[in-house]
Amino acid sequence: MNYNEALSYVHSLLVFGSKPGLKRMSRVMEKLGNPQNNLKFIHIAGTNGKGSTATMLSNVYIKAGLRVGLYISPFVIDFRERIQLNGKMIDKTDFARSAQRVKDTGVTLTEFEFITAVAFCYFAEKQCDIVILETGLGGRLDATNIIENPLCSVITHISLDHTGVLGDTIEQIATEKCGIIKNRGLTVSDMNQEPEVVKVIKAHSDSLVVPSKEDLRILSVDIFGNTFIYKGEKYETTLAGLHQVSNAVSVIETVKNTLPVKEETLKAAIKETVFPARCEIISKNPLVVLDGAHNPDGAVALKRVMENYSGEITAIVGMMADKDCGEVLKTLLPHCENVITVTVRENPRSISAEALMSHAKPHCKNCFTAKDYDEAIKKAVALSGGKPVFVFGSLYLASAIRNKLFNI
Repeated sequence: MNYNEALSYVHSLLVFGSKPGLKRMSRVMEKLGNPQNNLKFIHIAGTNGKGSTATMLSNVYIKAGLRVGLYISPFVIDFRERIQLNGKMIDKTDFARSAQRVKDTGVTLTEFEFITAVAFCYFAEKQCDIVILETGLGGRLDATNIIENPLCSVITHISLDHTGVLGDTIEQIATEKCGIIKNRGLTVSDMNQEPEVVKVIKAHSDSLVVPSKEDLRILSVDIFGNTFIYKGEKYETTLAGLHQVSNAVSVIETVKNTLPVKEETLKAAIKETVFPARCEIISKNPLVVLDGAHNPDGAVALKRVMENYSGEITAIVGMMADKDCGEVLKTLLPHCENVITVTVRENPRSISAEALMSHAKPHCKNCFTAKDYDEAIKKAVALSGGKPVFVFGSLYLASAIRNKLFNI
């Protein structure tokens, strides 16, 4: 297979949907010689913040001179973002070759399982010193959980999401996420977990590190980044939003308790980390911000940024029908002067622009629909009059609309 053929084959596996469980992964990895057993991992699960945390950790160890694999999902710009080596996307030839290896096993897999197997083959072939591994959905039955003993398990902030799969309570969801913790080993938790979540994590780990709020002093937080002092050291992030301070502190504790690096290396890597669609500034004048916020927890994080422009914002919103659209819009739209809803055409799970509008109307006085992204952007430009434009609701929307936003 060449790259395009491999990608088409991967996408064809969507028909199998999501099927939690490790039997298929066990079978395919055994046929491949269990390449994952030759790798060292930092494994990350949680509701929000996984991608930002994973990317910061990857940058830290790249800057320290290690050979670093990074596995994240979903992608925003290019499918190959999901599998990276030292900050660079997997080469198309390498992807095609690894995909052929996995396909040749004859094991029927879901799309996520297939990509995970490809990643393990690639990282082992490239002899990575460490792999930063983000779960897809949940943890206990996630395809990535085929690994045996991670150096550290990181649990980012947990909230209600994917309740139809992971459970109806935050304790049930936390239990699923904590399934990545092996042998009660080293675990780093987000500093702002609910007490019920902390209790669940403690039940799974004898070596739990929770960053200390008493040791944190925030100096500044705005759309262009954050500055804070943690345990006497000053750090900066380019990633915007107060939640990125929490993510950065988790990264600091993970590094210091797993594979320590020089302090200047740690600081520089955190500051230099950027990530598409995470409060990403597409334009400063006019201000155009793209964010993947798609659940109530993500909405609260984005709200803290939007509050600085309350009443001036024109929003473009597209969401998946299985998300808590009402709660997300209730949190964010009171800060908006206008909202334009769109259907995320590339995804059959998308809620229609018209149905999303019904969720929006109670929370914003000026509501409009758009038939496509070009019309949404045209309306946003006209309505905003040079005031801020925020685009949010789904990483799938972010992926589809991002390049078009640069024309505003």
